[in-house]
Amino acid sequence: MVDKQLLKEVLDLALSSGGDFADIFVEHKQATGIGLEGGKIERVHSGIDLGAGIRVLNGDATAYAYTNDLSKDGLTEAARVVSHASRGQKKEYHLDMRRVRPLVEFSIKERPDGVKPERKVEAVQAADRAARAVDGDRIKQVMVGYGDVVQKVTVANSAGEYVEDERIRTRLMVQVVAAEGTLLQTGYEAVGGLAGFELLEQFRPEAVAETAARRAVEMLKAQPAPTGKMPVVMAGEAGGTMVHEACGHGLEADLVQKKLSVYAGKKGQKVAADIVTVIDDAGMSGRYGSYRFDDEGVPARKVTLIEKGELTDYMYDRLTASREGRESNGHGRRESYQHKPIPRMGNTYIAPGKTDPEKIIKETKNGLLVRKMGGGQVNTTTGDFVFDVAEGYLIRDGEVGHMVRGATLTGNGPEVLRIVEMIGKDLGFTIGTCGKDGQGVPVSDAQPTMFIKELIVGGTSHGRPNGKIRRL
Repeated sequence: MVDKQLLKEVLDLALSSGGDFADIFVEHKQATGIGLEGGKIERVHSGIDLGAGIRVLNGDATAYAYTNDLSKDGLTEAARVVSHASRGQKKEYHLDMRRVRPLVEFSIKERPDGVKPERKVEAVQAADRAARAVDGDRIKQVMVGYGDVVQKVTVANSAGEYVEDERIRTRLMVQVVAAEGTLLQTGYEAVGGLAGFELLEQFRPEAVAETAARRAVEMLKAQPAPTGKMPVVMAGEAGGTMVHEACGHGLEADLVQKKLSVYAGKKGQKVAADIVTVIDDAGMSGRYGSYRFDDEGVPARKVTLIEKGELTDYMYDRLTASREGRESNGHGRRESYQHKPIPRMGNTYIAPGKTDPEKIIKETKNGLLVRKMGGGQVNTTTGDFVFDVAEGYLIRDGEVGHMVRGATLTGNGPEVLRIVEMIGKDLGFTIGTCGKDGQGVPVSDAQPTMFIKELIVGGTSHGRPNGKIRRL
């Protein structure tokens, strides 16, 4: 997109008034989206976003400018803007542009930019038909969304590093509303990955739609959720919303350094039960939060955050890592060239254990089984959270009983991790777009089936702590 000689000139200009580090992020992103509602295709859109962001770090200060003009004049003007933020002696840099190699590789079987729009539209329509076929009388509304992104990036910096990468992601979501009398219930299911159109071979649109539709219809006969403190079994298929929200954000280094995390200053300390290990691995094959390089050109790698209950690491970008005299561990991410990178999760999960998930249920005398999580909120400073349960069942004497509706889970992230008493050998993933500081990035999260000794189960959504709602 931009030749290396021009990149060198831009970086040199950005550091012309001083500064400790400079980088440039160049992006070419082609996105396609299809939306269906009311049985009709409401929108089909495709577009290209092109631009570059230039950053200078000077101590703890960051100067950032971006432009969609990739000509020499456009890039040099942006470089002049950030150069004015630094005052001092110009340093010598070796801008040799040595190519950085990834630690992982991914393969795409069918590029979405090579798939005709008609095939994508048919996949969306097939999902709509399958959802309505589950219950033609009670299903009142079906919304289907398809999206794919082909993102090409170039990253170069004053350390002489040069990265070229391509990220291809595809996703499909289905939301169904079912009604009986005055009662309305919603079912939701989404799939996605660092993958091409072959994603819809692994997850057939009809199967995704049927799952969402059945969930909505079954919720019509669900009984009101009980309230009070009780044991909770989180099924692996529920996904890792809890670990992402109640734990993951608190392990991002910028929040830790600002003392806005309950985990600040606790590295090396016990923060969870001995059977709990938490990992973020952006190098996992095919996952929605995967990448070869982060948005600062640092290779993705597996990072163990909590190991056997002990806090071992945080997620760093270059800036937060430099404050502690260490290297980034590959978590500098941004929504686009218009945003500066900040520490973000990729694929965050609790590592599987050795217990059969069915055994966990059988050993639970009474409690709540959560098969699907909904939205939620968390206060990262305290770790307090509230989550909605999209699909839950009562457990009575080790057997799964009737479905309940309107359940919420309230607790404290670190406290919950301390009272996990059993962990299954399964692992279930969910996908989403994670919001932070006005930026959204694709993520995956996962957990095995877990027995949590006690959570507060409520039947309303009032009294939530300050935080955010996460939704794809």
